[in-house]
Amino acid sequence: MVALSGGVGGARFLRGTLSALRAGALPGVAADASVTVVANTADDWWIHGLKVCPDLDTVMYTLGGGIDVERGWGRDGETWATSEELAAYGAGPEWFGLGDRDIATHLVRTQMVEAGYPLSAVTAALCRRWEPDVELLPMTDDRVETHIAIADPEEASGRRTVHFQEYWVRMRAQVPAEAVVVVGLDRATPAPGVLEALAGADLVMLPPSNPVVSVGTILGVPGLREALREGPAPVVGVSPIIGASHVHGMARQLLDSLGVEVSAGAVARHYGARAAGGVLDGWLVADTDADQVAGVEAAGIACAAVPLLMSDDAATGRMAAAATELVLR
Repeated sequence: MVALSGGVGGARFLRGTLSALRAGALPGVAADASVTVVANTADDWWIHGLKVCPDLDTVMYTLGGGIDVERGWGRDGETWATSEELAAYGAGPEWFGLGDRDIATHLVRTQMVEAGYPLSAVTAALCRRWEPDVELLPMTDDRVETHIAIADPEEASGRRTVHFQEYWVRMRAQVPAEAVVVVGLDRATPAPGVLEALAGADLVMLPPSNPVVSVGTILGVPGLREALREGPAPVVGVSPIIGASHVHGMARQLLDSLGVEVSAGAVARHYGARAAGGVLDGWLVADTDADQVAGVEAAGIACAAVPLLMSDDAATGRMAAAATELVLR
């Protein structure tokens, strides 16, 4: 089984899915099935000389038992002395804090990257500590960064771009996004193991991660969308939209920038039916969005409406079971 994942939402979905999988509760999937997670790396950035990979780390910590459960990101039992000292020196940006325990991960990653190791090898080395029960792969070893274009009347063009982290953490996605610019994506290649995993999968899942800057950037790596579309496994996704908004994150703002209606059905049609050149065979919408089912099915995608709130691992596992049943029945 392969999953294409962003950060918090994807990691929580994966944790519940793994729990259900190992309990033998996913229809059509063996309890001992191997799982490969291809994670978004376009949110990565360098800060204070450290390479930070938020989505890779969130998946690794969540599945390895080291996540701060309340926040959904960062390490449990975290302290912030280093960030406080940096602020005292006036060494910004003050809006992006690095926890003391989390810094250890970034130090090890940065040392290995600067020593010449590719990100995929570094990620494998970090996972030997956490044992997340999946093979965790970056979508690419190449540097790819998401930037968001926002209005700025002081610029000659009337707009400027900011790194995704500034848009999300400092601006809290409260400024309208005019465009999403993923620098380096067109020149990237899939990380070692990604295409092989898709070619050998018996099921591919798209968790309820952001369809623009998480799953969307993964699918944007040249060759990856084609491998997914041409692979042997059915592809099933879970809507990140319930009603007319996202549950977590900023999918609403970024879908608006693409001109995609903010609804579960519109996101499914944005991904497209695999039979019509898209990527989906199946799609889950929330039970409160049952009126979206007919439109999704008319687009050539099998669809079902079930509860989609990930209140705990058991509820999430039931979501995963419904997803697998939809395409493996």
